[in-house]
Amino acid sequence: MSATPSPTPGSDRSVARGLQAAVSAYLLWGFLTFYWKQLQGFAAVELIGWRVATAALIMVAVSIVTGRWDRMRSGLRRRATRRAVLVATLLLTVNWTTYVWAVTNDRVLETALGYFLAPLATMALGVFALGERLTPLKRASIAFAALAVVVLTVSYGRMPWVALILATTWSWYGLTKRRVPLDPIESLTSELLVLFVPAVALVGLGWLRADGIPTEAAGVDWLLLVGTGAITALPLLLFAYAAQRVPFTVLGPANYLVPIINFLLGWLVFGEPLPPSRVVGFGLVWIALALVTIDTVRRRTPAERSATTVR
Repeated sequence: MSATPSPTPGSDRSVARGLQAAVSAYLLWGFLTFYWKQLQGFAAVELIGWRVATAALIMVAVSIVTGRWDRMRSGLRRRATRRAVLVATLLLTVNWTTYVWAVTNDRVLETALGYFLAPLATMALGVFALGERLTPLKRASIAFAALAVVVLTVSYGRMPWVALILATTWSWYGLTKRRVPLDPIESLTSELLVLFVPAVALVGLGWLRADGIPTEAAGVDWLLLVGTGAITALPLLLFAYAAQRVPFTVLGPANYLVPIINFLLGWLVFGEPLPPSRVVGFGLVWIALALVTIDTVRRRTPAERSATTVR
């Protein structure tokens, strides 16, 4: 049986489907906070073990079914590729562990701040690591972001280290991925395979600890634990599909859905404190993001503007 031909990349139908996939991925990422909240009683490091082990099995299956397994193995024969994958894996591990720890320790607002800051951290990396030049609006945005960190440090009475770790590791992860000559599915699969043995060891150690997950989990907890792989892989697969069809000038701003959802959940659903000083700090970050968005839109060519129009 022949497969149904997919829409031509760049066509209205293809872009529309890509946008649907992107929005679905961002909504899933945003509402993952609810998922991890249900597992709040377990150690974050042990949860990451379950997440990585189950996600690795799923991504290996996806790679084999989609014919990417051999290409991934071929790509990993190069030492530079293996080195880049290892660095990306370490950064992803720190990012995931920090995020899960923050959600299970009632710091959802800080996770939102971290992912609001991530695009600005990426921009700073472009300057310092890639020698890119800043426009006046982007220089102003970095100044607003720096001021926001100062205001929030005063508000929290400490550095917002969760947010800074999330922003730094995610932006550096993105930079590292540029040096990995594998597609998103191949790259993620290889990263999860690097972590698979340590992840299985963490899961195994839980069986030996008196307060480990196997001892404490009951009923629906087991379904949620096994499902951590699926909720990790599904949005990433949706995003990979979208990234092939939707202009990045659309994907970028849409990414703000994730921290917006986390901000609203932390504030309105989980009741985390949001005093006026913290609102000012977040407001400064939003101004910085608005300046970057305006600058990006102003500098797009007519062809790029046409490519992002979906009827």
